[in-house]
Amino acid sequence: MTSKDELFNPAKLSPRDKAAATDTTAKAIITAEAAAREKKTEKLRALRLQQEAEAPTAVAPAKKRRTAPKSV
Repeated sequence: MTSKDELFNPAKLSPRDKAAATDTTAKAIITAEAAAREKKTEKLRALRLQQEAEAPTAVAPAKKRRTAPKSV
């Protein structure tokens, strides 16, 4: 059975241990976010390339030249 002291007074962590735990957690989060971003980028790139391949290449029509108004 756990005593009252063990439940409410957990062992104190040293500042170095706290910093190491925070650093490890932060690096894990950053790595996970980077992996998710890369996965999303690859997915979007594949979709864009697929759309470009399916779309017919339309040549833009030539713009009409504006003539300068004649002076009177």
